Amino acid sequence: MTVTTNGKKIEVSGEISVSKLLEEAKVEMPEYVSVQLNDEMILRANFDTTLVKEGAVVEFLYYMGGGGRC
Repeated sequence: MTVTTNGKKIEVSGEISVSKLLEEAKVEMPEYVSVQLNDEMILRANFDTTLVKEGAVVEFLYYMGGGGRC
């Protein structure tokens, strides 16, 4: 099945959980990533139970802090 992750179409084997998608997509530092699935933020506690289906649009987001002005 085809899903779009961060603007790129990838092939995955059938419906999979968000956790498995993070593995298959080889996401760096998955413990720090937030996931948006079809414009909806997914709670980390639900990564194992939320299924990614055909045609889904997934964004892997990293929040970064910035420095202040000196």
